[in-house]
Amino acid sequence: MSTREDTDMTGTPDRIEYLYELWDANWDDGPLGNYKILRHPIVKKTPRRIYFTYSGGRSGFVDRQRIEADGEVYHGITLRRLHLTPPEIPSRPKRPTLPELRAAMAAAHPDRGGNDEAFIAARARYEDARATP
Repeated sequence: MSTREDTDMTGTPDRIEYLYELWDANWDDGPLGNYKILRHPIVKKTPRRIYFTYSGGRSGFVDRQRIEADGEVYHGITLRRLHLTPPEIPSRPKRPTLPELRAAMAAAHPDRGGNDEAFIAARARYEDARATP
């Protein structure tokens, strides 16, 4: 578990631990993939639970044995997937180029052994890519 050390007024370091969340800033209204790692401070640990704060000071808890065994857990009340260590930010897949899409469209053509449905889908992908700047 990742920690940060803060020093209080007496010079004694306080250990702050976190639960981490992979958050997509555009999950509801835009292209996916604008990821951030959110940190939720752990405020208390018991043998069965880990208590944490999130979203403006609200508190919640997760099953300690489950998160320590799996490294992550879905917290149904907050609809969040929480991790013990910062998760990797997924990379966005590379968009195919117009020549690649044109070649896929040609390969899917019925005259070259493809079928109508595959050709229509390939042509739609090609036209969408042409229209997108």
